[in-house]
Amino acid sequence: MQARFIDRIGALAALGLHLLAGAALLAYEPARSALFAAAPIMVSLVTPPRIEPPVEVPPPPKAKPKPVVKPVVRKPDPPPVITAPVASPAPIAVAPPPPEPEPAPPPLPAPAPMVAVAPPVIEVTSPIFTADYLENPPPAYPAMSRRLGEQGRVILRVRVNAAGNADEIQVRDSSGFARLDDAARDTVRGWRFVPARRGTTPVAAWVLIPISFRLEG
Repeated sequence: MQARFIDRIGALAALGLHLLAGAALLAYEPARSALFAAAPIMVSLVTPPRIEPPVEVPPPPKAKPKPVVKPVVRKPDPPPVITAPVASPAPIAVAPPPPEPEPAPPPLPAPAPMVAVAPPVIEVTSPIFTADYLENPPPAYPAMSRRLGEQGRVILRVRVNAAGNADEIQVRDSSGFARLDDAARDTVRGWRFVPARRGTTPVAAWVLIPISFRLEG
């Protein structure tokens, strides 16, 4: 900005010097005549310097209004309170401390762990039906089965009571022929048994009796 201003001042000064020199030549008559006779008059137009518009300066900020301070109204002091004389408190009786508890007796020793003693194992025997002294006869072969050639093996499940008798008879495995199964069951129902024993005591128990029916010759 300052450099442009200086350039404009220099241009105005040069223009002024030219004007002064021209005025002096025109005032001198012989020179003016020679100048007019020698060359036409040249007029140069000099552009005036450009004037920058003024820079707008923002108005200063408005000052904030000061807060209005309300006058503090002091309340009148309350009237003095007249108190009655306080009687001195009566002495407080302090109870004696409780007696210290007696020490706890020492803990009793833990009882020895009880060891479970397993009961003695009592052997149980099965009923016996094959002893010779029992004299149990074999079952009779049905005549119709002989004629028809029926044969097979049947297994009976017999419950023998403590007296040695057959209380219940079941056919576990059939021979395949009802006549043979019935003949075996009817025969065993009349047998005698040595009962099962738990130790020395007779007890009821189940026993399996196999009986075979075979035709020979």
